[in-house]
Amino acid sequence: MIDKSASKEFLEEAQFSMQKVYVKDISFETPNSPLIFKDEWKPYVDMHITNAAKKIEGHLYDVVLSVTVTVKVGKKVAYLAEINQAGIYLLKNIPDELIDRVLATACPNILFPFAREALSNLVTRGGFPQLLLAPVNFDALYEQQIQNRNAQQTSTKH
Repeated sequence: MIDKSASKEFLEEAQFSMQKVYVKDISFETPNSPLIFKDEWKPYVDMHITNAAKKIEGHLYDVVLSVTVTVKVGKKVAYLAEINQAGIYLLKNIPDELIDRVLATACPNILFPFAREALSNLVTRGGFPQLLLAPVNFDALYEQQIQNRNAQQTSTKH
């Protein structure tokens, strides 16, 4: 954490901004169409989210939020929709110990609404009811990831 005497200086010097938002990859499959449209629409939705970040150069980072949604009706896959929503971010004068947290929380928080809208549009164009994904708490996911990493390190030491 940042000590309180440094926090004012940090806030004055830190720079965080999105430079570009783009779709890196997007796909949509309906393996059981057109017959799936005859089935009663009682979907089971399975969503997986991953996030990856890499330094481009200087203070620029490329962050990719991958969202995969598989929707089944009974045992049949109605559709599989996937997006790799990306953004280029400027992170300048941010302490090294905070960069991972910013890349894993603030950046995907900004990207998620773009991914959610693109997936909803894709699903609707595929002939299915609108897909409304619930918001994701990336801060909680990051904390859980840190706890899991710490637990693994503790278990490998014993």
